[in-house]
Amino acid sequence: MGLHPLEFSECYLDSPSFRDKIKSHEAELDKTNRFIKELYKDGKNLINATKQLGMAQRKFAQCLGEFQFEYIGDAKTDDEKCIDESLQEFSAFLKNLEDQRELMMRNITETLMKPLEKFRKEQLGALRAERKRYEKETEKYYSSLEKLLNMSSKKKEPQLQEADTQVEIMRKHFQEESLDYVCKLQEIQERKKFECVEPMLAFFQTVFTFYHQGFELAKDFDHYKRELQINIQNTRNRFEGTRSEVNELMKRIREAPQEYRQTSPISFEGYLYVQEKRPPPFGSSWVKRYCTFVKEQKILHMVTFDHRSGGKIGETESITLKSCVRKTTDVLDRRFCLDLDITDRPGTVLTVQALSEDDHKFWMQAMGGKEPIGHYLMRTYSKERGIDAQLDDVGFSFVKKSISAIEKRGINDQGLYRVVGVSSKVQKLLSLMIDEKSDEVGLSASEDWDVKTITSALKLYLRSLPEPLMTYELYKEFISPAKGGSPESRIQAVHCLVHKLPERNRQVLGLLMKHLANVAAHSKQNLMTMANLGVVFGPTLMRPQEETVAAIMDLKFQNIVVEILIEHHEKIFTDAPESCPLSPAAPVLCAPTRQSKKMSRQNRPLAVYNPQALDIQNVGDGSSPAPDETSMGSNESVSSQSSSASASEVNMEKSDHAPLNASLSSGSNSGSATAAASCSAPGSSGERQTAATKATSDKERQEESVTSRKARAVYPCEAEHDSELSFHVGDIFNGVTQSREPGWLEGELEGKRGLIPENYVEML
Repeated sequence: MGLHPLEFSECYLDSPSFRDKIKSHEAELDKTNRFIKELYKDGKNLINATKQLGMAQRKFAQCLGEFQFEYIGDAKTDDEKCIDESLQEFSAFLKNLEDQRELMMRNITETLMKPLEKFRKEQLGALRAERKRYEKETEKYYSSLEKLLNMSSKKKEPQLQEADTQVEIMRKHFQEESLDYVCKLQEIQERKKFECVEPMLAFFQTVFTFYHQGFELAKDFDHYKRELQINIQNTRNRFEGTRSEVNELMKRIREAPQEYRQTSPISFEGYLYVQEKRPPPFGSSWVKRYCTFVKEQKILHMVTFDHRSGGKIGETESITLKSCVRKTTDVLDRRFCLDLDITDRPGTVLTVQALSEDDHKFWMQAMGGKEPIGHYLMRTYSKERGIDAQLDDVGFSFVKKSISAIEKRGINDQGLYRVVGVSSKVQKLLSLMIDEKSDEVGLSASEDWDVKTITSALKLYLRSLPEPLMTYELYKEFISPAKGGSPESRIQAVHCLVHKLPERNRQVLGLLMKHLANVAAHSKQNLMTMANLGVVFGPTLMRPQEETVAAIMDLKFQNIVVEILIEHHEKIFTDAPESCPLSPAAPVLCAPTRQSKKMSRQNRPLAVYNPQALDIQNVGDGSSPAPDETSMGSNESVSSQSSSASASEVNMEKSDHAPLNASLSSGSNSGSATAAASCSAPGSSGERQTAATKATSDKERQEESVTSRKARAVYPCEAEHDSELSFHVGDIFNGVTQSREPGWLEGELEGKRGLIPENYVEML
């Protein structure tokens, strides 16, 4: 697990765990800052100390090899894996050059030193200033809050109202600062991947230019260089899309923060000031604690935490609540107070103070109030835009008309689907087309509607549907195979899931994918490769039911799914899947009595396996794809989101990268599958996943299906016990039956019978 996403909704709770997450992000960026400083210093040594060139190069290579990027979320795309591993590749290359003593360094200041220093000063330096402002606003807000809460309720009402207003203003300012700081933190975490690596790529280009005897080495490195540039550009494109979605989410949360409170088994949580009574004559004191109330068990967990004491988290105290009573100001000279009757301390009443009147009301409701707390409100495009889009005959007709017009009039238009039309015209066209009189609107030869208006209207229609075209129900199952597995297993998983969609959804999706494949076939003219189309249509065709930062971080995996659908649309939408033996509703879980297996670097599906994910990649018919299915290069687009198109086709946004992209676009793409495979092959060992115990009837059916059958190994396995079998990829097992141990089979190999992990084989 990498760094935790920083949810904007947590800015309003400001919990201890949230502060701890912020510290993790800050520590990672501090590490990056130190790394860039070290890299900068080592680069200067290469220029100024030619006599110590060998030593400086080895130190430089060591610095690169030891650094690794952290990532947000539970998985990385193959492009990100390639970028992460690029530093190790650079390190190995430098060591090779040092062994041959043929390296000559010239003119690296402009290509390496300045961009890294610029990133460090402009991005990391600016973040430090943001950090200081954030800490200052934290101090100001909580100090003013305590001053307000200590104010006597006997003061005149105007004074109290004025004090409340001032604190409310400071609270909003603090939360605004918190939102901005959290957004900036995550933006730089994502930006650093390409901002740090891209100058390194340019640096190597400079080295090859001035290195006379390194021609052959530069030629060998040329392919990897091209592939990495595509990986960087793909990551940059996805970053731009993710950033815009995050900014939109932050804007909506800022406008209505209460509507975006995360739902969980916890009914309510936040800060309370707890009265701690002391023996006379010391009176009592009020201690700020972060409290979590679990409604079902009526348990209140309290953690002492002070933002001004370095953020140290104290011990957790839990009490069981019997009743909650509002405490009036005539009894206690403090506002927003509650008396809690505690079950496990008979006769003990705990007095707590909420932070505001609204907060006081929420705590009353959570601890026994009759009014429910407002639920999370999902955004729908149709409600926002006043468009009643439905997946009916009218909508299907609009999709077909739009596709026909686009292919007839603008299939070669540069930036097709990426260049947007005028918003008012787009909404007008869509409103006319989904009206009952849509037959009267012509698109094929109409001068009233240009191509970008039609493409934007089509995208708006798909996003305005009450439910995404690929449904909320199957969202996680579509995302899961994109996070791991071989190219073939990804295709098979997506193939099976497509045929679980409702009939009309599958028809529209198939029609759209066939059209997008046609668009990608003209990418030399329109510059819209499958990777670019994946970026555009990923969030349009599939999205989760709840909008969070964590969900937005999965946009890159949505793009992978769309690329698979485009590249393999003929197979996926024409033929029914041959076999989908594992049900997505019954994910493969860990066997409780066995340790993890070791897999070889070349054949492992993923270093980290998600037990909640769909495990279709381990089951299949074992047949190789037909030639027409692999002609488009499934390895590039499925295993790595790296389109086989050149970097010049991918780059549409920044003209200042044109020289580098032009130099990369001239080479052949024939070896891209090899690079994609080498980048996506993980090096660390992972855990074997096995099936969870099922109901008796399911088990009987499972036993019948594997009795005395044959199976083929799809992953290698090394036995850890005498009762297990060791085997290689492709080994055939005879007499395969279901084992009594969940997640295991029994079979015979080379005269020996033993246990076989169920998800390491495919049935024949």
